[in-house]
Amino acid sequence: MSRVLSGTQPTHEYLHLGNYFGALRQYVTLQERYDEALYFIADYHSMTTLRDAKVRREYTHNVALDYLAAGVDPEHSLVFRQSDVPAVCELTWLLSTVTPMGMLERAHAYKDKIAKGQPADHGLFAYPVLMASDILIYDSDAVPVGQDQKQHLEMTRDMAQRFNQTYDSEALKLPEPYILEDVAVVPGTDGGKMSKSTGNVIPMFASQKQIKKAVMGIVTDSTPVEDPKDVTAVVFQLWSLFATKDEREDMKQRAAAGGVGYGDVKKDILKRLLDYFGPMRERREDYLKRPDDVEDILQRGAARARTIAEPVLARCREAAGFQP
Repeated sequence: MSRVLSGTQPTHEYLHLGNYFGALRQYVTLQERYDEALYFIADYHSMTTLRDAKVRREYTHNVALDYLAAGVDPEHSLVFRQSDVPAVCELTWLLSTVTPMGMLERAHAYKDKIAKGQPADHGLFAYPVLMASDILIYDSDAVPVGQDQKQHLEMTRDMAQRFNQTYDSEALKLPEPYILEDVAVVPGTDGGKMSKSTGNVIPMFASQKQIKKAVMGIVTDSTPVEDPKDVTAVVFQLWSLFATKDEREDMKQRAAAGGVGYGDVKKDILKRLLDYFGPMRERREDYLKRPDDVEDILQRGAARARTIAEPVLARCREAAGFQP
């Protein structure tokens, strides 16, 4: 049986365009290509930045709603909370004992977050080990990643190989990266990478008022309407997410000729965004009214995930000298 796996942290109220075009849209496609798709909500991972228990529960539920609204089908995919599969934490410890400090010190994400001022704690430092456990505990075949995330998969494969070599076993299956070729580049409203931590996001399912404020806040320069525009500007990149190939080519010519106003482009982005996510918003509103059904989906997903994880953990325990 082939399996694809990915997860999303519940660190903010709503997922944003970067989450959708960078991963969630692909989840919907990949669930049809594999025998089993596992999409978890990484609530353990959120503990490195989110320290409010009530808010964590709320955001976790919101990610489940966003998954389902975007088209993740619980009949084809497992949707579950990371924390509902305890085996992942035990495997994390087993992997920790064979993971060199130097490997963790070289992690791009760790160095980046420290550089941005996030306090260094063991959870942040050991984050890649928990991430590896997330992948390995389910005998995952493929993990969809962008080019900038390949290091995570390389570290995961390295940890699995070290464990297998240390205990002369084949307890852990080495996953393959599934490089997402159709991932759209989604800049934030300030031109940097769209990220919840920097607050430069355009949320998918916030109120129309909030979405409008975010769109109208896209940073632009002071080029007059009548002058030519650079279509590599952030506002045009975000507009392109919702445009066809022919529309993008037409905009390129119009912008080069002059006469295109940034304000008009922003208004068009807003209209296209609301139209694009309209059906998903309706689906989300429907699930929002049925919290018990959403919880049932999460529980059923976790139950199946545990049946996959427990034999993997048993193999690792036996290989390491614990009772099988």
